[in-house]
Amino acid sequence: MSRVSEVLGATEVAAALTGLAGWSGDTTGIERTVGAPSFLEAIAVVDEVALAAEAADHHPDIDIRWRRVRFALSTHSAGGVTAKDLALAAEIDRIAAVHAAS
Repeated sequence: MSRVSEVLGATEVAAALTGLAGWSGDTTGIERTVGAPSFLEAIAVVDEVALAAEAADHHPDIDIRWRRVRFALSTHSAGGVTAKDLALAAEIDRIAAVHAAS
């Protein structure tokens, strides 16, 4: 099994979350809710995250509530949080920051 799909331990997840502002969770999954200036900007965030997720072949659970979007990440095939989740979380942060500033 490659390191990318290995479930991270509690210490590794906790350490990673310190570098991912707004994210919380444990070894079973991580999540973050992002805000956008408008509903259309929230949908734009979801659209861009969908493209990034498809490219990574790793798909988050997404819940849209007007201008707020909740992203939940877990590598279901591995049974918990892996490096794939942390990488996609960082990409979600990058995308959300672009739309928050627009």
